[in-house]
Amino acid sequence: MAREWGLRRDGGYPAKVVTGKSGRPHISTNTQDTSIVVMFEVEGGRCAYLNFVAGFSIAGKFDISEVNAWNYENRWCTACYTGVKDPGLAMCIALSPGGTYESLNHQFATWNRTLGKFIAKYS
Repeated sequence: MAREWGLRRDGGYPAKVVTGKSGRPHISTNTQDTSIVVMFEVEGGRCAYLNFVAGFSIAGKFDISEVNAWNYENRWCTACYTGVKDPGLAMCIALSPGGTYESLNHQFATWNRTLGKFIAKYS
């Protein structure tokens, strides 16, 4: 049975492991015409979490009241600042101590659905 992970290359998501300025590797991909960074932490030879981050440049038209409103109304993905009043969206997926592929797919779908909602509202 093939794994149906929501962010696999054969699922239409270009993925590339790159090393950031910090020297730590991360995954660079995109979805919905948006660049996504997926950071990960390896503990004991296994990936313990994934942290999805997307940033948007909208010329400083995003203020703290919008961050607070988004975070109050949306449970799974957190709004933040990525630059000078530019919005970002982040979601952490805990993989340790374990889980199912179905659960992981559900979390990928939550990220994609919420990202689409964020893009529609703020970009």
